Formats: sequence, structure tokens, C-alpha cells
Amino acid sequence: MKAPEGMTNPHFSDLPKTLDHTLPQVIAHVAARYGDTPFIVGEDGTAISFAGFKARVDILARALIAHGLAHGDRAAIWAPNSPEWIVAAAAIESIGAIMVPINTRFKGGEALYVLGKTRAKILFTVGQFLGNDYAAMLARAGGGAGEAGPVRDLPALTHIAALDGPGLTTFQALQADEAMLAARIAAVTPRTIADILFTSGTTGQPKGAMHNHGQALWMPAIWNESNDLRAGDRMVIVNPFFHSFGYRSGWISGLVAGITVYPLASFDAEALLGLIEREKISILMGPPTIFFSLMEHPRFGAFDIASLRVGHTGASNVPVDLIRAGREVFGFDLFLTSFGQTECTALATVNYPDASFETIARTVGKPLPGVELRIADAEGNALPQGESGELLIRGPVVMQGYFEEPEQTAATIDADGWLHSGDVGCIGEDGTLRILDRLKDVVIVGGFNAYPAEIENILRKHPAIADVCIIAWPNERMGEVCAACVILKNGETLTLPELTAWSREQMANYKVPRHLFLVDDFPRTPLGKIQKFLLRDQMKALAAA
Repeated sequence: MKAPEGMTNPHFSDLPKTLDHTLPQVIAHVAARYGDTPFIVGEDGTAISFAGFKARVDILARALIAHGLAHGDRAAIWAPNSPEWIVAAAAIESIGAIMVPINTRFKGGEALYVLGKTRAKILFTVGQFLGNDYAAMLARAGGGAGEAGPVRDLPALTHIAALDGPGLTTFQALQADEAMLAARIAAVTPRTIADILFTSGTTGQPKGAMHNHGQALWMPAIWNESNDLRAGDRMVIVNPFFHSFGYRSGWISGLVAGITVYPLASFDAEALLGLIEREKISILMGPPTIFFSLMEHPRFGAFDIASLRVGHTGASNVPVDLIRAGREVFGFDLFLTSFGQTECTALATVNYPDASFETIARTVGKPLPGVELRIADAEGNALPQGESGELLIRGPVVMQGYFEEPEQTAATIDADGWLHSGDVGCIGEDGTLRILDRLKDVVIVGGFNAYPAEIENILRKHPAIADVCIIAWPNERMGEVCAACVILKNGETLTLPELTAWSREQMANYKVPRHLFLVDDFPRTPLGKIQKFLLRDQMKALAAA
């Protein structure tokens, strides 16, 4: 195998793989272990060492304490990938507060819901990103400024601090003393909740999955070992930090292992290829679309990408040709796949290096150590090997529950500790898991979960729409996209460009329907529930006509 330049330790990590760690303990450990070795390299080339990272985290953590962020309080981050994002998240979690990442594609109303639900006290954001002013979007959605805070409809929110420009310096001007910081760090235990990552469900309202420090650090350690990630590797992170792929399997895994990480705010194929060549990047992970986009770039062959050593992608059914290209075109020594959910700390299974092309492409591998899988029928009874049913997961990866949603938690995690995934799978004789379908109503668009009920609730506000049903529609590049089946109000008209323009103002881009079908009614059960499988078949026949 290729040895990454500057590799100082041939092992994935010198931290024991246990559930006994906290983030501030790990930060202190790697600061002492790796010292001046670069941990984060920004897009401008500025590097922050492991020791320098701890110093920055401590400064911001003292500011958070001074601004009144208590143990268990929530602080949110609504910003693209950056070194400052990592510092902010680490500072929040290091003092026992709970970090809440917000999707950068969200519109004001979507972010308003997350901030309101968690009663976040502090929001870190940026001035501008891809033409979006997040603070302004939030203020518009929340009724403008309030008497006691920056947003009228968010009474708990006391501060909005910019991660870019002078905003962070201004925020950090107020500092608690070092003794207070030490006391707050000492109060953090492996069982302290570290973060709330929002997912959605068929009810249409997002739910916040809670994870504690112990499990949130154990999973990346296992991830590093299964992917052979080592101290001295260089990892570019294209996956957004608001998603567990960029967060836990990204910079957290880099922190744990002593890896240098290169966060990217947005994806640009040529810029990424240039970065791989210039910085001798050894690790690249992302959804299949990332790898297809790189290979399809007209100047792909002009870049030296021989430094690449480990790649990882994820989807229920990855094309065999992509897995083969990972080895033969990109030159990865390892190019693997896995399966996970937000509710199981991002990861439950992984394929291992000895698996064949077909196994890696057609299955999502075997469970992590200590993780149990069960295939169950509708009543939760275990099914024999080879039969298909709902995938149940039990073990250290299972979330602590949904934030302030006891009924939803009980409906998802049963009395025996099994997480009901909502995915249909089967386990083969070799122990590998195949994901066959989804019980939960979700469209996976380029790796992002788009929940029809949530999108339908928004689209019903459109002045021309009487009713709407969102279905998954195949897409060669994204896997699948949203298609809107719409019943119009009397006398109204609607075109796809009109729907697209309106939707982009209301929701994240990956949720925006890419197809529009105008229908008179939906096929329904005797109880009135829409039969989406019949509707999908009808629309496919219509499209083929």
C-alpha cells in the first residue's frame, strides 16, 4: 500500500476503541500527541496545528461560557465547511453544551423550526454563502428582530455570531477565566449529549437525534480502523459538516486518528483535482456523484492523483463499475461502501478490504464490532437468514433518542433496544447486509434525505396547488430525485419552471421537485391513503407514452 507522506504512526489511532472518551479529552490528547502537525488546512492555505486547534477551541469555549451558554444548552451552526466551523463545534461540545448543525441548503423557515425546537441560545453563521445571507433569511422568516434578541420568533436566541469577518473576534472579546473553563470541561462525561442531528420522518416534521460523547467518538475510531485511516493521512472533506458523513466520518475521524483535513465549502471538480495533486491528498470520501463528476471532468487525466489511497462511497446499490473505477481509475488501495443512519450515529455496517467488487457494490457490508442486526417482520419477530424484512439495529451506535420527542423515540427504539431503521434488508449466508427498499417514505437525492411529507406541507402553500404527492423518480446522476404529482385548484395553471422557481425560495435545493405531473386525483386505499406505488407506476407509464 502507498504510505502517506509524513506518516508518523502506522496505526489508525493510539486511542483505545472504547465508549469512555469525551471530546475535550480527545482534543487535549491529540494536541499533546501531534503538536505542531497540521490538523486543518483552510481553502486559503492557512494551517491550524493540533496544538493550535486546542488553543483556538479553548478561547471560543471561554467566550461561550462568558455569554451564558450553560451545560446542556444548545448552540447551532448554520454555515459551510470551514476551519472555523470545526472550532465552533468543538468549543460548544467541550463545555457540555449541545451542538446543533443546520443544513446550509435550508431556507429561513426550515432553520427557524430547528432553532425554535431546540431553543438554541447561540447561532454561528456566515455573512454570505452562495448568495445566501442566513441571518437575513432567518430574520425574515422569524418576523424580524425581537425586543430581547435578534429574531422575534426565537426568544431563546440571544446571539448570532459570524464565523467569517470580524464577527468571531468581537464575540470572543468577552472571556470567562481558565478555572471556569476547566470546571466545565471536567463536568463533561462520555454520557453527556454532544450533538443533535436533525432528520425527518413521514410526519413531515424534522426530529433531532441525540448522541453522547462516548458513542460519537467510538464510531469514528471504528470507522478509521475499518477504512485503514492513519495518522499522517491527508483527507479532503467535500461532504458537508451538517451531515454525519462530513462531521463524524470526516473531521472527527481526522481528529481521532491524527489526520490532516482539508474542508471544502462547496464542490468544484477541477479545484478538487488540483487540491489532490498539490497537497498529495490520500483520502477521498463522498456519495457516488462526487466520483462520477471527477471522472467526467474533461481534464481529469491531466492531474496527478497517485497519492489517493483510501476512498469510500455510500448508497444501497452502488454501480459495480464505480467500485472497479475506484481501484482502476482513481488508484485507491481501498474503495469501500457502508450503511448508516443519523439515528445510529452515522454507521452500522461497513464492507471490508477482502470483499469482491460485486460484494462491495451490491451489499453494505457487515456490522461493526458490538453492533447487532436483525431482519424482522411487521410485528418485530426475527426472520430466518435470507428472508427480507425491516432492518433492526442494536448496539453502541444507537442514538440516545429524539430530542424532546418521547413518543417518536419509543416508536423507533423498542423496549429491547432495537432501532427500527425503516429500511427493508436481508442478510446473506456470508453475513453481509443488502438494503432492498425503504419502509419510511424518503427520497435519497445524491446522498441527502428528502422527506415527501415535509416537502408536501410546503408545496401545499403554493397558490395554484390544491393537493400534492411527492414520489421518488430515478436519476442517473443523483440516484433519485423528487417528482411532484399535483392536483391544481380550479382555474389555475402551473409549469415546472414556475414550480421550481417558487420551491427554491421555500426549501433546500435537493428537496425541489425535478419533475411535475398534473393529475386529476391520486389512487387511494379504501381508507383514503395514497397508494404511492400505483401512482409511481401511473406516472412512469405517462412519461413513457
